[in-house]
Amino acid sequence: MTHQSQGEDIDGFFTTARTSGRDTAVELPTDGYQNYLFDLDDPQVAAYRGMTYEEFTRDRQSAQFLRDLLDYWDSQLAEPFVGITTDGSVRGGVYGSAGEYDGSDQAARAAARTALTVLDDGVRERFEHPIDAQEWRSWSNPEFVFHRNGLRLEDLPGDQVDAILAMVQASLSPAGYERVIGAMDLNGYLGELTGLPTIMNNRSYWVSLFGDPTGENPWGWQLFGHHVAVNCIWVGGRCVIAPVFIGAEPALSDVYPPLFAAREQTAIELASSLTPQQRARAVVYNSVLDPAMPEGRLHPADERHVGGAFRDNRVVPYEGIPAGELTSEQQALLRSIVEDFQLLLPEDQRALTMADYDAQLGDTWFSWYGATDGSQPFYLRIQSPVVLAELDHHAGVWLTNRLPARFHVHTTLRLPNGNDYGRAYLAEWDEQHDRR
Repeated sequence: MTHQSQGEDIDGFFTTARTSGRDTAVELPTDGYQNYLFDLDDPQVAAYRGMTYEEFTRDRQSAQFLRDLLDYWDSQLAEPFVGITTDGSVRGGVYGSAGEYDGSDQAARAAARTALTVLDDGVRERFEHPIDAQEWRSWSNPEFVFHRNGLRLEDLPGDQVDAILAMVQASLSPAGYERVIGAMDLNGYLGELTGLPTIMNNRSYWVSLFGDPTGENPWGWQLFGHHVAVNCIWVGGRCVIAPVFIGAEPALSDVYPPLFAAREQTAIELASSLTPQQRARAVVYNSVLDPAMPEGRLHPADERHVGGAFRDNRVVPYEGIPAGELTSEQQALLRSIVEDFQLLLPEDQRALTMADYDAQLGDTWFSWYGATDGSQPFYLRIQSPVVLAELDHHAGVWLTNRLPARFHVHTTLRLPNGNDYGRAYLAEWDEQHDRR
């Protein structure tokens, strides 16, 4: 076990090291994540061994830092939904029309109906929600429980889990489903590495159904838990899968395929291709712990990413370099990164969503924190009126690296200007179908 730059503990899991500016470069570890595992008898993991997820939750939420964070999250949840914006004002007309129902989700609807048939009445009541329910917005990504939406997969019999995951699979692209299941499996692997399988496993996720999949009206589902949060909704002829949060620790596993390696490689290729003039615009901070960051830019839990849980109304000004100042080759790399963020969408829906991206290329921005040659941990953001996509390297929580590394990755995807959870399309549907 190796510890880096201990820093001052905030609550045992989080330290000031992850939010303290450093004048020196943050170097990537040269050894593997295996050297950053806790000893199984270390109190950091041994204290929780054998706890249920509810017992662990009660213990974790006794920490003042987490109580304050949860209070803040609830205050954000209480705000009426607006959507992520650059200045607090929603920009209309950027998404076009969802159109009339076209049957493109028939397989997913059928799988959802099958899932409903295998659930007992009392269980089914907890699973189902109105299409406009507040539960859409109360997802979170830690391993402890905050809001208990719907059903917990690990509490269900196998046939019910299989039916629910079949609904998820039918809604996503094959590669997208592999990515989601891969992140869930990595959570199970983390539970094995720490000896905490009752707290972190590949079924420690909450799932809900929204709307009615038996007709042509909008419907969708939500799956969330540690390092995975997926919100999927079908409205008319469009599928929206956002917000999405997918992370992993360890992200570079020798057991499961890496989730983010190809995206990171493309991102480094783009960043390293920047000319000195472009780099001066794109690189906002020279390090992920640059002391030039303003107060509040670094958060002990979110670190640098801005589109995580309960950030539905965040104001995020553009930063970095506009895509118009990139070459056509660089724009192509940028687009491929965005398309990888949109991998969960079925292929035809992904094409429609990427067409939305293309239409806003003139108002698309790329920002980067850290060295551009791959020698350091980095943060990237791609932002336009129709996308906010981030990748952030984090310090360890269940690994001992106290500084950001590629062992721990968070990625977020948002649809700014009010189309997270398909809200812009739902408003259009309501108006057209007199559901106001």
